[in-house]
Amino acid sequence: MTTSTERPVADVESANIARIYDYYLGGLYNFEVDRQKAERIRSMLPSVDLLARANRDWLRRTVRFLLSQGVDQFIDLGSGLPTMGNVHEVAHARNPQARVVYVDHEPSAVLHGEEILADEPLAVMIEADGRFPEQIWEHPQVRELLDLSRPVGILMGGLLVFVDDKDDPAALVAQYRDACAPGSYLAVSHLSDDLADPETKAQVGRMTDAYLVGVGQQLYVRPKDVIASWFEGMELVEPGLTLMADWRPTPGHAVDAQTPSKALGYGATARIR
Repeated sequence: MTTSTERPVADVESANIARIYDYYLGGLYNFEVDRQKAERIRSMLPSVDLLARANRDWLRRTVRFLLSQGVDQFIDLGSGLPTMGNVHEVAHARNPQARVVYVDHEPSAVLHGEEILADEPLAVMIEADGRFPEQIWEHPQVRELLDLSRPVGILMGGLLVFVDDKDDPAALVAQYRDACAPGSYLAVSHLSDDLADPETKAQVGRMTDAYLVGVGQQLYVRPKDVIASWFEGMELVEPGLTLMADWRPTPGHAVDAQTPSKALGYGATARIR
């Protein structure tokens, strides 16, 4: 008897955090259920889409900087969907031989990502949990595509927002730091409201509640000093830990810097010695 193996199908009946993010970025990989949840979340924090775009713009600038430093291989942890000017598109515009691994633990995001990257031999999407580095280092596609004896750019564009204090974000960053070859870089962006006005702080609280209820994801909001402590043992790249919009901005390309969203996220990149 012949048995057939059916390809897994993405869940399009439930809202998905990666597709909600894609919607905020203006992407096309989202469905009505995602858009409904996204608008519900936006009603809590009206500038949430600008915050998402500021985070993506920070990521793009970070990748360009790393390319200028000779980095040609990247691991994007908690990547969501590889759409809307993501790492491989930015990298290949400057170095067509750059190699990119996208990592997400959510099966639907991975299925969509595999479809998007089907014709990209130097970019792959793997299903793994960025909270457990051994899943990344031991993954056969990572070992096949990347040379981990050479410098790599580790991108944590929002990953640690989903890591509980009890899971020790600082120790997680240190694990990645210690596993990378000298000359590697580690980049982090993170949600924060320590510069926000009282009304925006309240909106952020309602937004995090909406994410928990709507898509079952707890978001953690942390102050600058906590985020800064994660870079111990590394050499921060100028200008250090700043608001995302202020990290090596591209003149004329800021994401509406006058909205409250500007004060809601920090970003930094550090070199691993």
